[in-house]
Amino acid sequence: MPENKAVQTMDILRKIRKISNSREDATLKFGKIMETIAQSLQISVAACYVVLDDTYLEKIAENQQGVSINLRKSVRFEEGVVGEVAKTNCSLSKSLEIDGQNICFVGLPLVKWNRSNGVLLIGTTEESGLSEEKVETLETLAMFLSELLAAQEVADWRKEQVREKGISDRNRMRGQCLNKGYGIGYAVVHRRGQAITNIFAEDKEKERAKLSAAFAQMNKDLDEKFTETKLGLGEHIDILDAYKMFASDKGWYKRIDDNISGGLTAEASVERTYEDMWKRLSVSQDPYLRERLHDLRDVTDRLIGYILDRADGKSSRSNRDDIIIVANTMGPADLMDYDYKKIRGLIIEDGTPTMHVAIVAKALNIPVIVKIKGIASEIKNDELLAIDGDHPFVYVAPSKEIQKKIRNKIEVMQAHLAKNAKMKNLAPKTLDGVRIGLNLNVGLSFDFDYLDSTNCDGVGLYRTEIPFMSSPVMPDVQKQYENYKSLLDKAGDKRVIFRSLDVGSDKLLPYWNNIAEDNPAIGWRSIRITLDRRAILRKQMSALLRAAAGKELYVMFPMVADLEEFLEAKETLMIEYEKEKACGAKTPKKINVGLMIEVPSIVLQLDEVLKYADFVSVGTNDLAQFVFACDRGNPRLTDRYDVLSVPFLRIMKEIAEKAKAAGVYCSVCGEMASNPLEALALLGIGYRNLSASGAAFGDVKAMIRSVRMEEITDYMQTLMNSHRMILRPQLAAYAFDHGIEIY
Repeated sequence: MPENKAVQTMDILRKIRKISNSREDATLKFGKIMETIAQSLQISVAACYVVLDDTYLEKIAENQQGVSINLRKSVRFEEGVVGEVAKTNCSLSKSLEIDGQNICFVGLPLVKWNRSNGVLLIGTTEESGLSEEKVETLETLAMFLSELLAAQEVADWRKEQVREKGISDRNRMRGQCLNKGYGIGYAVVHRRGQAITNIFAEDKEKERAKLSAAFAQMNKDLDEKFTETKLGLGEHIDILDAYKMFASDKGWYKRIDDNISGGLTAEASVERTYEDMWKRLSVSQDPYLRERLHDLRDVTDRLIGYILDRADGKSSRSNRDDIIIVANTMGPADLMDYDYKKIRGLIIEDGTPTMHVAIVAKALNIPVIVKIKGIASEIKNDELLAIDGDHPFVYVAPSKEIQKKIRNKIEVMQAHLAKNAKMKNLAPKTLDGVRIGLNLNVGLSFDFDYLDSTNCDGVGLYRTEIPFMSSPVMPDVQKQYENYKSLLDKAGDKRVIFRSLDVGSDKLLPYWNNIAEDNPAIGWRSIRITLDRRAILRKQMSALLRAAAGKELYVMFPMVADLEEFLEAKETLMIEYEKEKACGAKTPKKINVGLMIEVPSIVLQLDEVLKYADFVSVGTNDLAQFVFACDRGNPRLTDRYDVLSVPFLRIMKEIAEKAKAAGVYCSVCGEMASNPLEALALLGIGYRNLSASGAAFGDVKAMIRSVRMEEITDYMQTLMNSHRMILRPQLAAYAFDHGIEIY
């Protein structure tokens, strides 16, 4: 950073800091701040907008120098420069002609905790627009302004705007449920990070020393935190190891050090490094990379906390025995700062099913609700909250009636879980004696704990891509062998079906140069990738053959669209088998080769495919997506198509009937097998083998043990011949009338 520019930026920051420390209200403060920016940088327009909810931003202040422009007070997301910046969290410039005068507008996101709190809008009448130096200065100022938007007076101003617009009902807020359940407890607001007030360093070596000491202490404390057993989190080694790997990344440390060389303090360098990485990674559509941003934010805040001598980054505490944590976002280490035995719920403003903290919370049976914008600033510590994961609602200061309702649901849920636990040693057999094969879907290694707790028949689907996605480099044959061997040892005599590497679409590997595709779900993915990059497939097959030495090996190939693809993949496996034999290596006593039924074209070739396959497994998630031409990740289409529709069930019935006629083992490993009502339909159309998630296993088993196969088969036949297209209501009513458990 050039010295004269750094001096100018520091001078502006001093003025802004002085204004922010005054006792004026938010609008007056930000009005003076906008005036300072406009005058100091000699620009025509400076305005600040604050995010109210998922839809609106409201202007808190503006200043104009030598122009008269009517800036809108309220702006919707995606509307104009301000709305687009708020939506994308990326800077944007655009030239507009207003009253015959050309004005170049630049919008900068005011980002905190991975989300936009507001937008800084700058306008200039200069023909050349804003210089690169001014833009860099504004980016530094934006970092400071984002901290100011978290101040109490801004929160109060925002609440007033929300009330005036009638945007939300504070006493009952609806979100998205990531882990079902119910809870009543007192709020503990998890505060992330601290305001960074010192931007520029006076002594670079002193800042380097602070960074080095903080970095070492943070990693030492994380090692202790992740290895301690008091929280019972040892099974989450995949998630926690990935987190530690990121926290100790040398490349990340070097980028921070480079920012110190540029004149920033240690804490400002950490924040600036995060912002640079966030800008690069946030544009990716890859969910894996987006989830890594949550870990990046968590580690960033922790390191800043250590630099500022803020112990180990612990948040507000409560002496209550029942707490509900409320946060903008969290990392897995954050959750371990609390006594999980006291946690009755977790509410996160920004969250997805695959974020690490949600996975850990789910394993601990903690209800998780996300996507309630602004709740972390709305809720105060020690406020009584209630969570109803069914709808899903968060109640603030719930009435006695609501509390009673939630407590009743908690009692019912606990009784249900206790009942499922008692079924461990009972076979998944229907009331009229039909034995159903009930297996597990497995991804992370802690899923294998369900092998014992559920007493399942085996693993119907092991997702081999998970180790590939959690590794910083492509795992070699030895690494894969060790992983597969460990899993087979844990399974003992139980069958494990390994799905070959299934990446692409929404599962990209961080160390590949992934090609952007217009339609990745139907693009270069799964078996198409590994057949094109045959060395990857050969290495994986070699590792599987070695791991299963002396045992039966089950391998299935995903996303097969044509018989030739399956035969090619099978041939690759058998070539590696012959190589192992030629080397004198111990090989599996039997090799079973199958495929996933996910693509409609393979259903049309099923008669031929079944001549060569030892088994098939239906992946209903992708099959339904392709049958209905419906992006299953698009929330606008969530309720439009239903797997319990007659057209889809006819396809599923055809698969089951043809596999039975050919004498080929057939199972379902998609989400239908993990939903008791949908699994009930599968039984009725002929399926006798299901593979469910560990969390859903007990519920599916309870359904099986409460149904009569002959009756549900007859009823499904009647429904399939009726004029009805969606069978969900009829099936639910049938289950209720016949005492079938579909909890």
